[in-house]
Amino acid sequence: MKQELFVKLILDSWNSNLSRVTDLVHTLTDEQLQKEVSPGRNTGIYLLGHLTAVNDRLLAMFNFEPQLYPQLDEVFLTSPDKAGKEMPSAADLRSYWKKVNETLSGHFTNLQPDDWFKKHNSVSDEDFAKEPHRNRLNVLISRNNHLSYHFGQMIFLKK
Repeated sequence: MKQELFVKLILDSWNSNLSRVTDLVHTLTDEQLQKEVSPGRNTGIYLLGHLTAVNDRLLAMFNFEPQLYPQLDEVFLTSPDKAGKEMPSAADLRSYWKKVNETLSGHFTNLQPDDWFKKHNSVSDEDFAKEPHRNRLNVLISRNNHLSYHFGQMIFLKK
């Protein structure tokens, strides 16, 4: 029962933050997304692509299925904003964001509470035996914090 409660708390927080970012992304115009969140910082479009790529990687990390949009990694994970990489349009990124998160949600719904405490694909069996806290739920907690952090940046794009 304690595991179920703990998983529910984390998933509720994840879904809340995901909803906030999604609502913001659909509220912002394409022009607003092209602006920097503050002078000299990332643009909104870069942050949307970055968050989409990070969430997309969870599909493979949690052994659900391959990434849907691996082409986003080079632009939004291994390169900084303004590196001259061609970015998808805001409309495409909004579509990718929706698809990735709907896919994740479907997989999350099918997991049993015990499944959240199993290892993910970025940790070896040997390391997981020594550090069982390196599990799926711990990754989701980290990604939830990451999502919240970038939401805090993107909110400055709203007028």
